[in-house]
Amino acid sequence: MHLHLLQHSPYHGPGRIADWLSSMGHSHTVFHLYDGETPPSLADGDALILLDGPMHVLDDAQHSWLKRERKLIARALDGNKPLLGIGLGARMIAAELGATVGRGTFAEVGWHEVTLAPESPFDLPERFTAFMWHRDVFALPDEALPLGGSSGSPVQGFAWDAGRALGLLCHLEVTRSGVDVLLANGERPEGSEASPHAQPDDAILADDRRFDRLAPLLDRLLSQWIRSAPA
Repeated sequence: MHLHLLQHSPYHGPGRIADWLSSMGHSHTVFHLYDGETPPSLADGDALILLDGPMHVLDDAQHSWLKRERKLIARALDGNKPLLGIGLGARMIAAELGATVGRGTFAEVGWHEVTLAPESPFDLPERFTAFMWHRDVFALPDEALPLGGSSGSPVQGFAWDAGRALGLLCHLEVTRSGVDVLLANGERPEGSEASPHAQPDDAILADDRRFDRLAPLLDRLLSQWIRSAPA
């Protein structure tokens, strides 16, 4: 398969996703929308991955390409292409599915435990720790099944159309080097200073083994998702 990855910020890259795709024999192209690259044609790829970013879903005044990306997402949802969104990407998919997207009560930054929902279709442990970097959240779209929730965000993800479309608020793809870049250059989510769910930099970087534990979780998730692709 050939996958298109849409990147919205220089500090929110694909992380381990790119390595996983290569290891499984898939090719991919990264489109740097924040740097003026045009979103791809849906027909030119077999699946679409939408990465995170610091902007809001409807921040068209500052980022004119968001409107074109929303049209691409709508076409992917109406067709049969697998679609995966992380952070901003998940919020954009949720919005196109009619779910409410907006500012959460608290920012969620750092490492937090996610508890799988009883009805979750995700092939993941009942409890796992993931990396968080958000304030904006989404409600569960109609006809979608939930991933589960954390103490700060009750909806951490969803699966729609038998898993063809996945949305993740949390991050399984991050690496230590990627988080180093994010902490050094990326603007923390709004309200992080006062949030009980936001960790300081030293706590985030205290244990590199946390990054290693994400790898098998990402593998399980991506393997599940890629199986939804039409034969």
